[in-house]
Parts: sequence; C-alpha cells; structure tokens
Amino acid sequence: MNRLRTPAREWLRALGDVESPAGRLVCFPFSGGSAAAYRAWTSSMPVDTQLLAVQYPGHADRFAEEPAGSVAEIGAHVAAELLRLGPEPCALFGHSLGALVAYETARALQENGRPPACLFVSGAPAPWQAGGGTTHLAGDEELWSAVRDLGGIDPELADDAEIRDLLLPVMRSDIALNETYRPAPDPEPLRCRVRGYYNTGDPLVDGARIGAWAAVGAGPFSVRSWPGGHFRFLSDPAELIGDIAGMLSESEVPG
Repeated sequence: MNRLRTPAREWLRALGDVESPAGRLVCFPFSGGSAAAYRAWTSSMPVDTQLLAVQYPGHADRFAEEPAGSVAEIGAHVAAELLRLGPEPCALFGHSLGALVAYETARALQENGRPPACLFVSGAPAPWQAGGGTTHLAGDEELWSAVRDLGGIDPELADDAEIRDLLLPVMRSDIALNETYRPAPDPEPLRCRVRGYYNTGDPLVDGARIGAWAAVGAGPFSVRSWPGGHFRFLSDPAELIGDIAGMLSESEVPG
C-alpha cells in the first residue's frame, strides 16, 4: 500500500528548552531509529548547548512521507535547515547510518562556508569503506533477525508481530540507504575536529575501520572505545555523552 503524501515536515527536532544557545549538537539516528532516541541526552548537555535530533522521512511523525533517496540527499536537507539557524557553532553526532548522514551534512555545511566545529562518528566504517551488502534484500524474517541479533530491537518487542510489521519497511529502507551509499569522489577534507567511537564487541566495526575516518579531515582526529556491542550506546550512553560534552566544552569553530 502506498503511503499518503503529506507536506514534508522540518528535519530537525529540538530536544530540551535551550532558547539562546552558545552552540548546538545535532544527532543523527541509526537505521530504524528516530529523533526520540536522543531525548535522554538532554539532561547531560552543557547548559548553553542546544540538542537537536534529525527526523528522517518515513519515521515517527514523518511516517506518511516517502523515504529519502540517498544519504547525501538527507545531508543536504539537514544542512540547509541548519544554515537557516543562527551562526552559533554546531557539532554533529551520528551512529551507524547516522554517522554517514552526519558526514554528508558536514560536507554540505562546509561547502556553504559554515563547517561544523566537530564531527562525532560512531559504529560506522569510513565513507569509502561503507556501502555494500544485501541485507536490505533479505526476507522479512532474516532481516528482522539480523537487526534483533545486533541489539537494535527492544527484547520485549522482538516477538510482537504488529511491531515487526510496522518497523520492517522503515528498517529496510534505512538499511538500503546504508548499503547503497557511495561517497563523492575526491571530497574536500573537512576543516573540523573528528572523533570516532566504537565498541569492542561490535561485529560490524573495529578500531581499524573507525581509525580510517582520520582521512576525512585536515584537523585533529581521535578515537575512543568501550566494551559492548553495536547498540551499547542505547542502553548505557553515559560515558559516550560525557565524552562528547567534554569535547564540546573545548571546541572552537574552524576558520
């Protein structure tokens, strides 16, 4: 059944009530995730930092919209919306699919003269190592099992047939975005700090693949890891949030 076509909503959701921020942190969801995945981060942000999260089309309050056609398309839309906000410094965080979208957003911002202050990437290989795979072509049972085994589905919901039927199309389109992603050839290096995160028990990404993100930028690069699987940050985000907040407090906007 075709989804109803409705006017597109804005891409950014404000989490918290910081009205006159000194800076912003923009968070990008993983495959199947929504802006609400970052709501719990609000209380841990520096008091003058506005927390924003991206809502992809086809998700949550944008459920009736057609999914995006590419990662770069999402990045261009988000960058355009950020450019309409004030000139306060902006940092970007993305996990898994969200890391690639954050990267494309960073590129679009820089092309428009407003590079981010920081790019935080988690649980994703570097752009030229990303893409590939056929999971999005798998049958429903195989696809659901693959996501469930990674820890991307609440165990209490994993056996709910109605939830599965609701979420599967969204997950499939997101995984397709990830697996068909191809970065632009010879992109300009990012003029911002880049920090990579990975979990030592993640079957999809290891230290070497996160370390390859160093080549996307001309500025400082660093990596931090913790024990756990691909979705550890959902169940135990305190250390990750603390690290990001610490980085935000010492970051400056690149020239």
